[in-house]
Amino acid sequence: MADTGPEALRRSPLAHLEKRMREAAVTGARGVTLRELPFLAMVDLRVDPASGTAGRIETALGAPLPRRCGDTTASGGRTVLWLGPDEWLVLAPSEETAALRDALGPDPGSVVDVSANRTTLELSGPSARRVLEKGCPLDLHHRVFGPGRAVSTTVGPVAVLLWQVDDAPTYRLLPRSSFADYLARWLVDAMSEFAGPEVP
Repeated sequence: MADTGPEALRRSPLAHLEKRMREAAVTGARGVTLRELPFLAMVDLRVDPASGTAGRIETALGAPLPRRCGDTTASGGRTVLWLGPDEWLVLAPSEETAALRDALGPDPGSVVDVSANRTTLELSGPSARRVLEKGCPLDLHHRVFGPGRAVSTTVGPVAVLLWQVDDAPTYRLLPRSSFADYLARWLVDAMSEFAGPEVP
């Protein structure tokens, strides 16, 4: 009997572009790759950072809540990205949502699963930064923006949460799902330059 449950109907916003993103990969010294990391669990968390509730949340996360724009913290499989003075995006296994709601209890604040709101694109390789620089207004030089930094910005005309994961460099871009197709196509086009020989 065919599976007709919710998982059988689940489809990522970029499943139709998987082959195109894979074929756009560039290898070698000017290499860059693009892939989707679909269905990552994301929780929008709002709480007063000076409250005792924030302390309970941090205990549940096993990581402090970042306090400044661009900061992230991580523990185990959880990463917390700063969104505002009292707002964070928590990337964690889906079962963490219940633990965060328990930690919040009846106090002011909110814990909302927003996993379906965004998808995640991963851009990686020696030329990844140069691809982003074609359409991102941020200064992405490693002295300014390095591993562990995450900010809201635009890439091309698309609003994203941009997070640098490591020194490869690897970036994760989190656009709204409805804009993911446009962003993926924009990135594939921006990558095409690096498939040819470098012009001196």
